Amino acid sequence: MSAVPGPEPDGFVVVPPGDPRTPPLLEGLRHEYVERYGPQVGAEEMAEHPVDDFTAPAGALLLLLEGGVTVAGGAFRRRDDDTAELKRVWTAPSHRRRGLSRQVLAELERLAAAAGYRRIHLTTGSRQPEASALYRSSGYVPLPGVARRYPGGAYDVGFEKHLS
Repeated sequence: MSAVPGPEPDGFVVVPPGDPRTPPLLEGLRHEYVERYGPQVGAEEMAEHPVDDFTAPAGALLLLLEGGVTVAGGAFRRRDDDTAELKRVWTAPSHRRRGLSRQVLAELERLAAAAGYRRIHLTTGSRQPEASALYRSSGYVPLPGVARRYPGGAYDVGFEKHLS
């Protein structure tokens, strides 16, 4: 008699590129970028940082599952020997305002520290004030300067945090 697999447990899982549980995160992000910045910027952002960038040992693609469904997630990749760069932090709209992004951020920081990084760098768009508020309230310090400007006046806002 063979065992029948049970439902996917709730919680965090680090997955490889192409994992069948990643489309909600990637499609959700693409939709957010297109809605906030337009179709050209949305496509460019997703193409500029393909999911293959976020693989071990230098990176990770993290999903948060509830009932086997991806409800939040994020990723990091190597920026330099001491610095990880966070990307793709996202929570499904129906699961927002529950602190899931903060949980994802804390788990990404833990994984980055375990991979030997001492600092985290990230950028978020100027049309994502809730993301900027999350990073500031989580100990990230704004970086001076603008990494990139987009059509319509939007721009990137940089942050960093030193890990203990």
